[in-house]
Order: sequence, then C-alpha cells, then structure tokens
Amino acid sequence: MRVVAGKWGGRTIRAPRGIEVRPTTDRVREAVFAILGDDVERSVVLDLFAGTGAMAIESLSRGAAGAVLVESSPAALNVLKANLAALEAEGAVCLPLDYREAVRRLSAKGSTFDLVFLDPPYGKGLVGRSAELLSRAGVLAPGAVVVAERASRDPAESLPAEWTERIERRYGDTRITLYDIPGSRGQTPPGGRKQESR
Repeated sequence: MRVVAGKWGGRTIRAPRGIEVRPTTDRVREAVFAILGDDVERSVVLDLFAGTGAMAIESLSRGAAGAVLVESSPAALNVLKANLAALEAEGAVCLPLDYREAVRRLSAKGSTFDLVFLDPPYGKGLVGRSAELLSRAGVLAPGAVVVAERASRDPAESLPAEWTERIERRYGDTRITLYDIPGSRGQTPPGGRKQESR
C-alpha cells in the first residue's frame, strides 16, 4: 500500500501478515478523500479501528492537524507504530486499547474530533455500536464528519438519529458511508479540542 497524496504521497505503508487486519485499499482511500475534500485540512482525526493507520496517515499527509489512532491488536499495533515512525509523523498518538476503553478515556479528557474513521471488522455490527458510543461520549465536534466502512453484504445498523447521511458508495465488497454531525465546524488544535466549562 502507498499514501495516495499529500506530503507523503507515494510513500509505502506496511501491513501485517494474515487476515486479522484488512487495510483499506489505495483505490477506496483515494475515493474517500476525494469526497472529503477540504474537510481534511486542519482537522483533528480519530481512527477508531486503525489497523495499519492508513486512513489517519492519509489525513495527516493531506494537512490534518493531528490524529489519535486506536488499535488493540499487538501485531497490528507494531506495524502501525513502524509506519508512523518511518514517516516521522508528528501529531499522531497511538492508543493500544479496545475501542470502548479508548472512547471512555478520550471523553474523560474532554477531547473532541472533527473527522472520525470507523473501519471495524466486517459482519460484527461494530459500526452501529461504536457510532452510538461516540455519540453518547460527546467526542464528536460540532460539524464533524464520520466515515464508516462496512462490507457491502452487511445488514443495516441502527445509528444515532442526529447523524445525517451525506453519501454512500460501494467499491466491490466495500461500502463507504459519510455522515455529517450537526453543528458549525471550527478549527481545533492537535490532540483534540478541550470542551469548555460552563
């Protein structure tokens, strides 16, 4: 795999051996980021099932302000860290946690994110579960965008009522859906915006 565009365009991204991690293909990443357009630049990114880190790395390459990458598999985490080190990726933070614990900790810190990638293992209903968790935890900034990746054959899942589907595309066995979160979007610093006390 390679970074599609931006300051690291053409650089190689490693993937672990075996089928435990299913990286998003270069073709699908290129299509997703063409749809996102200006939503990427200066955004604070959460990659909740990071795998190789390809989606967060692509975001940073295209001008994202920072990224948190969550991955619980030790094998995938080793490759993810190696990819970030090879690129000397500043503004990237790895959390070696289950996605539920990661969201709890980020919520407790008051971090919020402008762009979120949900690419969990196919066929387990994890897009719906993680979406509800994110919505309840308050880690989505006003005007955030969520990119969900599922298998084309996966059944529909219940998602937060306030999420608005922007677009859905199918690429072979992969289905990509972009959701808009209500609110006005503003700039955020690297590492997630702190919620203000009232």
